Formats: sequence, C-alpha cells, structure tokens
Amino acid sequence: MSAVASKVLGTVNAPYGANLSAHQLAACISSLDMMQEAFGQVFSFFTEVKLDLQEAFIQEMGIEDGAKTVAAYLQTQCANPVPLAA
Repeated sequence: MSAVASKVLGTVNAPYGANLSAHQLAACISSLDMMQEAFGQVFSFFTEVKLDLQEAFIQEMGIEDGAKTVAAYLQTQCANPVPLAA
C-alpha cells in the first residue's frame, strides 16, 4: 500500500472502526451508487482529508472523473465545504 493510501485510510477508517481497502474506498468515492455503502468514510474523505492528499489518492487510483462527480453531489447535499467540488 502506498504512503498516500495509508494516510487516507487512516483518516477515513479510524472514526468508524472500519477497515476499507484503498480499492473499496476508491469505488465508493467515485460512484454515486457505491458511496451509500460507506457514506461516513466518503464524507470524511471529501471533508477531512487535505485536498492535496485527496488529489494524490484520486490520481493514484485513476478515478478523477467519478470522484469529482461524487464531490459535486455531496456539496449540493451539505453545508460543509467540499474543496474538490470547487
């Protein structure tokens, strides 16, 4: 596992006592249908992980378009800023 993935997973899994893999998280943050399976971790990814780390993870996983779609959707659903949606 890369250092980027390790940092991201530590941030999104810890509060939920979850153990999503990098590939599972990538699927959830890049699909409106899949995000429901781990909504807490998806929300944490887009609001608690620093933008540069989000971008590095997204690029590493090859999910640029899907992740931007999910970020834009989340921004319409909550008042918290979702930097990737900008």
